[in-house]
Amino acid sequence: MTRSAQATGRAAQAAHEPAAGTRVPEVAFAMRGGHVALDGRRVLRGVDLRIETGEVVAVLGANGSGKSTLIRTLLGLVPLTAGTAELFGTPPARFRDWWRIGYVPQRLSVGGGVPATVREVVASGRVPRQRRLRPSGAADRAAVTAALESVGLAGRAGDPVGLLSGGQQQRVLIARALAGEPDTFVMDEPTAGVDAESQRHLAGTLASLVRQGRTVLLVAHELGPLAPLITRSIVVRDGVVAHDGPAQHGEGACHPHPGHEQERPHAYDVSSGPMSPGAPK
Repeated sequence: MTRSAQATGRAAQAAHEPAAGTRVPEVAFAMRGGHVALDGRRVLRGVDLRIETGEVVAVLGANGSGKSTLIRTLLGLVPLTAGTAELFGTPPARFRDWWRIGYVPQRLSVGGGVPATVREVVASGRVPRQRRLRPSGAADRAAVTAALESVGLAGRAGDPVGLLSGGQQQRVLIARALAGEPDTFVMDEPTAGVDAESQRHLAGTLASLVRQGRTVLLVAHELGPLAPLITRSIVVRDGVVAHDGPAQHGEGACHPHPGHEQERPHAYDVSSGPMSPGAPK
C-alpha cells in the first residue's frame, strides 16, 4: 500500500471516530433477529433494534401488535425462540445490574394476603440497591420520600394501595421505579386507562428524567401529553418493526394499525412482593 493510500485510509477512519473528549453513548438495549412465539402464535418476527443511553423512545402499535412482548423480551421476561437480545451488552439471563433499570408494568395487581401500603410498595424499589440483610437506611428513606413527592402521593404514603384509584396505583408503580434511582426506565403502557391528572403527573415526571439525561423506553397505544418528550418512535405492526425513526407526533402516529385484539395487561402483584425484570417466571 502506498503512503498516500495509507494516509487516505487513516483520514477516513478518523472521520468516523468520535472527537477527543466526546462521550460515546452506551447501548442500553439491543436485539438482533428476534423471534418470539407464544402459545404457538408468532408474536415477534425478525426484530432488529438498538437503543442507546440517553434516548427517549416510544414503542407504538395497535393492541396485539407485539409491542409489550418486545420490551418484555428485552428484559428477559419472555424467552426468544430465535435471535439474540442484550441489556448493556449482556444477555438478560446473565445480567446482574438490575439497579440500572426501573421497570413500570401496565398495572398494579392488588391480590389477597397482607395489604401493602403505598410507602411499602415504593420502598420495594430500593431492593436492587441494598445489600442482603442490610436494613433500610437514611438514603433509602429519602429516596422513597422524594419518589412519592414527585408523583404527588406523599400524602397517601400510609394508605393501602387497594384504596387508590387506577391512575394513582399507576403513579405508585412509577414512584417505585424512581425510588431505585436507575439510569434507565422501561414503562409498559403507563397512560393506559389512567385519568388525565395522572397523565399530567407522568408527563411532568418524564420531563424531569429527560432533563437529567436518563434513558426512557416506553410502550404506548396513545402518547397523549407524553408526545412532546419523545425523540424517537418505533412502530410495531404484526410483530415486525414498521417504522424506526424520528418521533411521529402527527395525526395517526399513535394508531398505526387499529383493529387488533387487546393485549393482556402485565401486573405487579403486591401480594407476592416485587420481582426483578430478570427473575425467572
